[in-house]
Amino acid sequence: MTTDADRLAVDVRGLRKQYGDVTAVDGIDLGIRRGEVFGLLGPNGAGKSTTVEILQGNRRRDAGEVSVLGSDPATASRAWRSRVGIVWQDESAPAELTVGETVRHFSRYYPNPRDPEEVIGLVGLEEKADSRIKSLSGGQRRRLDVALGVIGGPELLLLDEPTTGFDPAARRQFWDLIRKLADEGTTILLTTHYLEEAEALADRLAVVARGRVVAEGEPAALRERFGTEATVEWTEADGSPRSERTDTPTRTVAALTRRFDGEIPGLRVSRPTLEDVYLRLTGLEDAR
Repeated sequence: MTTDADRLAVDVRGLRKQYGDVTAVDGIDLGIRRGEVFGLLGPNGAGKSTTVEILQGNRRRDAGEVSVLGSDPATASRAWRSRVGIVWQDESAPAELTVGETVRHFSRYYPNPRDPEEVIGLVGLEEKADSRIKSLSGGQRRRLDVALGVIGGPELLLLDEPTTGFDPAARRQFWDLIRKLADEGTTILLTTHYLEEAEALADRLAVVARGRVVAEGEPAALRERFGTEATVEWTEADGSPRSERTDTPTRTVAALTRRFDGEIPGLRVSRPTLEDVYLRLTGLEDAR
């Protein structure tokens, strides 16, 4: 029989972490299913990176229960660590080595690594295999970081702000790579400030504010639940633009139709975006 523990790659209950008088993580609960892409959203200081560090076993928690791939990261074995890959915000590969040398070197740290040439191809760096890391572009270095994160064949991949500083084209190429890894069955936890990225990649999301999860669910479900108001825009007869935020956009459009006796000039109805929901949940709506 399949239990909840079997279905969950990450199971967190009541996680807490404090730094002096500052509470970074204040009772977080998370359940990440095996094989899904899970997005962790929140402003700077919300507790995202601390949570990821605890899940990876790099930081001790003060309280709570944490299970990652069936083990407590605080006491997990070296064999467990080989099952978890991580890509931090800051690159760590030595600049003087080539791409191929670096990937082959890191593969020796794992008991059952993926084939280095296969991984280099997976991240799209075949043509750069003999190039020194210092000659790579920012996007190419980030692809190498991912190669080092997956070379051990991890069941769980932790990505902490992976596309910070990317241009739009490089970011979308990176998304394709993450989708490919997800299609292979890798469970992925992604922290990001880019709402478009979270919506494009994540099966489910958790929004963290002040060290707590304030909402969790599929992106569309979060928009439906927390994004109640729509915006109706139109153009008046004198050419001036008008807009109205309303919980009943159909009623507003019907009233405008009667007033204009048919077609409404410049009519546009937009539903709340994930960004709107995020700003509302994190208390940043007024700072927009």
